[in-house]
Amino acid sequence: MKIIDEREKNLDDKAYRNIQELENYAENTQSSLLYLTLEILGIKDLHADHAASHIGKAQGIVTCLRATPYHGSRRRVFLPMDICMLHGVSQEDFLRKSQDKNVRDVVYDMASQAHLHLKHARSFHKSVPVKAFPAFLQTVALEDYLKKIQQVDFDIFHPSLQQKNTLLPLSLYIQSWRKRY
Repeated sequence: MKIIDEREKNLDDKAYRNIQELENYAENTQSSLLYLTLEILGIKDLHADHAASHIGKAQGIVTCLRATPYHGSRRRVFLPMDICMLHGVSQEDFLRKSQDKNVRDVVYDMASQAHLHLKHARSFHKSVPVKAFPAFLQTVALEDYLKKIQQVDFDIFHPSLQQKNTLLPLSLYIQSWRKRY
């Protein structure tokens, strides 16, 4: 019900006022899906839930970043307004696919926040039951995107960000074999 309620609140397609609003949305959607996955796996563990919360928030932020070129092509911008205002960036800058340093600084701040959530989730690694690890393998794809965006100096519109990583399945396999997320 939490997922449905949050999606209903978000049907008006407005930009997030601040990063906390985006994180709350991610908590109530992405993290809730992870909680359900943990429940299906029969895992009731405070540390696993805490890790799921941070992974869901990271997923929400990365999804917002990844979708920016798509939404921009439809004249919509959902990036948090507080971060944009902090760097003097308007929604029009994203619609014009600006590559100014200020635009890249907005992307950097958001990517950094997602990275912090991943780092925090991984800090619970030793406390999370091994049975929960398959639920958290999406961190491999999140980390891959965050590395790629860093390699292009946080240019959200760089064409390489729209290309598939053909080695991602191998990375997923290796991480699952190593029992890491």
